[in-house]
Amino acid sequence: MAAADANRPTVTGTGWAAVASGRLPADAMTAGQAGQKGKDGQNGKDSKDSKGADQTNSASQALALLPRVDGAWGSGRLLDGTLVSAVVTDDGRYAIGAVDPAQLYAASGACEVLGEPMPRGVTRALPRVGALVEGPGFHPHLTGRANLERLDAVDASAKRRTSRARIDAALDRVGLTAAAAKRYRAYSLGMKQRLALAAALLQPRELLVLDEPTNGLDPQGTREIRTLVAEFQAAGTTVLISSHLLSEIEQVCTHLGIMSAGALVAQGSVEELRAGQRPTVHVVTGDTAGAEACAAALADLGLTDIATLADPERRGVRVTANPGEHPAELILADLVRAAVPVRAFDLRRPGLEDLFVSLTGEGFDVDG
Repeated sequence: MAAADANRPTVTGTGWAAVASGRLPADAMTAGQAGQKGKDGQNGKDSKDSKGADQTNSASQALALLPRVDGAWGSGRLLDGTLVSAVVTDDGRYAIGAVDPAQLYAASGACEVLGEPMPRGVTRALPRVGALVEGPGFHPHLTGRANLERLDAVDASAKRRTSRARIDAALDRVGLTAAAAKRYRAYSLGMKQRLALAAALLQPRELLVLDEPTNGLDPQGTREIRTLVAEFQAAGTTVLISSHLLSEIEQVCTHLGIMSAGALVAQGSVEELRAGQRPTVHVVTGDTAGAEACAAALADLGLTDIATLADPERRGVRVTANPGEHPAELILADLVRAAVPVRAFDLRRPGLEDLFVSLTGEGFDVDG
């Protein structure tokens, strides 16, 4: 009984967040190592020891097929699966879970969520986190309220006696109280997104993770989600949004992190990131002669990077330049004094799209 208890796995977390860890029986590891030595023999032939090990321990045979890795746990073998990931080290320790293998076997560095180390602190951190990933998934034949009741029922950290009050509060917070008795299949896209947010808010959350929350929504639905995000922020909840809709990000976010090829290439407040982007003066004139006069006047003022291009929208010619430290209002006054026929004048700062492209590069070869 003592040996069996020693090999019994320890389970951390609940449901799909659970991770099982422990130590394999000594005879299994011995067989596995012998089998691997046979596989690594000359000319790729199995030794007699390898054949014997494979016949007596199919688990070690499977283990020998896994790729070798080195990381924080030490050297071992890693299974990176779609549903289940596993790590087995050379000294017999293992961890198995329905999670990204990086959470089981960190090669370097550390990760914390709300001050809790991952994955050890997952059971303390996850109840404080709400999420809407990719899109809402509910039973179409059930009402909005019934869907929330089922989600709350499977949450091990939720208190049953407060379920109804919390569901009522979540529905009210996203403006779905009047539609709570309506079947999910009858909801609009905006209502479906709001119900998903309600599901993420069934318990008080310190962190709310939203993946493309406005994807596929019409303008009205987009405004609804944007308003809700602002309300969450005002209530003290940190909202982390993953999105490629940079115009939406610019309207709701205070801080940005830009990813490229799995690496964080820039991080900071919107003001900090945009401060490094130089503004550009745009002057539209009626014809080429006016554009030439404009370019000459801007050069006399000391502006640099002067360029001229057609502006079909305004049926004229656009002149752009780097203003440096020159105030925009003084530039315009000097152009008027120089008798430049100004049709339009603007000082533009590059948007988030320009910043994103400058940091990550174009998505394809725009030059052909």
